[in-house]
Amino acid sequence: MKFISYIYDGKEGYGIVDENSIVPMNALLKVLGKNTPESLLDFICTYSDSLLGDLKAVLSKENIEKIPYDRVKITAPIPHPRRNIFCLGKNYREHALEIKSLPGGKTAIPDYPIYFTKVADPCIGHMDKVIIPKEYSENIDYEVELALVIGKDGRDIPMEKAEEYIFGYTIANDITARDIQKKHVQWFKGKSLDTFTPLGPYIVHKSLIDFPVELDISCSVNGEIRQKSNTKHMIFDIPYIISDLSKGLTLRAGDIILTGTPAGVGMGFDPPRFLKAGDVVECYIEKIGTLVNIVE
Repeated sequence: MKFISYIYDGKEGYGIVDENSIVPMNALLKVLGKNTPESLLDFICTYSDSLLGDLKAVLSKENIEKIPYDRVKITAPIPHPRRNIFCLGKNYREHALEIKSLPGGKTAIPDYPIYFTKVADPCIGHMDKVIIPKEYSENIDYEVELALVIGKDGRDIPMEKAEEYIFGYTIANDITARDIQKKHVQWFKGKSLDTFTPLGPYIVHKSLIDFPVELDISCSVNGEIRQKSNTKHMIFDIPYIISDLSKGLTLRAGDIILTGTPAGVGMGFDPPRFLKAGDVVECYIEKIGTLVNIVE
């Protein structure tokens, strides 16, 4: 089941992707006699995946009017996270080596996860524009990442129970101003500029993706593949991340965790190949889809 947020006829909504159309969530929940939370984030916080079976039953039996996919403006599935987005730095070996000059410890390969957060208010969606802040930065980079969406609150989560706390998965592009990142000798500022968190195009429920998660992941710029790997090559895998991050820190339903990016980012080339106005960036993850953004 794929959950999507959108704008249709000038109004924000969310629902479930059904082939080339969208089934509005308010119509589904009306059949079930349930209240409709205002946003997909509120839906996750209210119901998590407790209604999954009921929603499938309604989809298979009820004749509910659908919205053609090409009639909506797709937004980020969670445009306004309630907290900063959690991120991991240097979580693929080859990527850690290609950016070893960046802050993150005494060795290129981290012994422990490198956590940081980024502001995303809002996250931008599929086909939205990444705006280069030319007065502040010229070295804008791309980073395709698998994003986890937490489904229920949890603290001190054992690794063997990590999947229970996941609602689903989506794609993120962790856009980064490398010159700002280096100047401030930390990760937060250079990754938190406006439009620097593309997310989407939807959230795929965890039931559609086998665990452990081993998915092909890639990023192309203007049709040229720059990054290509598989999530099985993470240094710290998903159970470890959820368990370790939740030690003494309560993860909340709707929290988003970016799990790191593979090798091939712009700053890893010699000379660097940063983004420029007019570039089209496509981030792909197997079984999830493709997130496309245009640079301006």
